[in-house]
Amino acid sequence: MNATPAAKAPAPLPSLAVFVVAAYAGLQMLSDVASLKIGVVMGFAVDMGTFIYPFTFTLRDMAHKLVGKRGVRTLVVTAAAVNLFMALYLGLCARATPDAAWGVEADAHFKAVLGPVWRIVIASIVAEVVSELADTEVYHWFRSKTPRFQWARVLLSNAVSIPLDNLVFSLGAFAGVLPLGVVWQIFLVNLAVKAAVGIAGAPLIYFIPDRLDRFEDLDKPEPPHAL
Repeated sequence: MNATPAAKAPAPLPSLAVFVVAAYAGLQMLSDVASLKIGVVMGFAVDMGTFIYPFTFTLRDMAHKLVGKRGVRTLVVTAAAVNLFMALYLGLCARATPDAAWGVEADAHFKAVLGPVWRIVIASIVAEVVSELADTEVYHWFRSKTPRFQWARVLLSNAVSIPLDNLVFSLGAFAGVLPLGVVWQIFLVNLAVKAAVGIAGAPLIYFIPDRLDRFEDLDKPEPPHAL
């Protein structure tokens, strides 16, 4: 009786993958919190999360090399769920009766800063999921054509995901609330900043050695079976 060949053991998950996934989730949350601060940069109003968020696109590309297309889809959806939970929990905290020692004024500041504005929260999370999943598809398509030109892989996927993220967020959060000209300005300024940060962060993809690229194990299409 012929023995059934043992299944190939999956490659162990490198520690670098844990770091990249944690950094992605952490920067997602940090950018959402930082976006509560609207600053003025070179005369233009911009939410301060704009300078951090673009790095998540490159971190997503780095994670793609390490955990594959399916794994990075799970990462994107999980990060969105964590951000939603964060907003829900902060909302509950804002509604909680403050201790007398905490003070009414301190409680008012907490509510003003961290109490969620649900239209902005939902627009932000939807924009993140839509744009990051689009980034995943473009990156995967490029990688399926060639393992070379990693910088171009990152820039092309960012060229799709960053404008898409901006469009969904700007319209979802502010259309009908702010004048169209203001919404357009928010879109253009955020687009310029995110594009610049995205370009600056593109070389980070080379921090993942080619030997850790798991495309062949996880994402390469199976050859057709002979009849």
